[in-house]
Parts: sequence; structure tokens; C-alpha cells
Amino acid sequence: MPTISMFFGIIILMYNTNEHNPPHFHARYQDFEATFNMDGELIEGKMPAKQCKLIAAWAEIHKDELLANWELAVNREPLYKIDPLR
Repeated sequence: MPTISMFFGIIILMYNTNEHNPPHFHARYQDFEATFNMDGELIEGKMPAKQCKLIAAWAEIHKDELLANWELAVNREPLYKIDPLR
């Protein structure tokens, strides 16, 4: 699963092997793993509240890029990196 961004110890990933709907991305932080929708809302797994807020802020800023990567993933094309939260 390709890493598309990293910030504050959070790793953001998205499969590029014909992903399934609804559009989403994955995040890892220490021993936590979770799935988020493109609005940055937690839909599966566990993540500390502080990191959820950071992920939500990042997703809001980069929603268009996330959706573009999703289209690439559906078509099994290489994904591109997205700037980290600073």
C-alpha cells in the first residue's frame, strides 16, 4: 500500500490495486490503524483524538488531491505524494 503523505508521526496510505468504494484512505500512527473517508472522518479502526483532528484538517486541505489519487487507484495507476500538514 503506497504511502502518499507523512506528518507528525502519521502515515497516510492508499491502495492502488483497484480500490473498492466508497472512496477512502488509511492512516497509521504508532500502534493505531484506521480508515477515513475523503472528508477526514474516521470510518473504521482506532486513532487517538488528536491525530484524528490532524488527519481531518489535512484531508480538508487536500481533498481534491485525495480524490484525484482515488481515481488513479481505481485505475491501478501509480499514486502521487501529497504535501504533509505543516
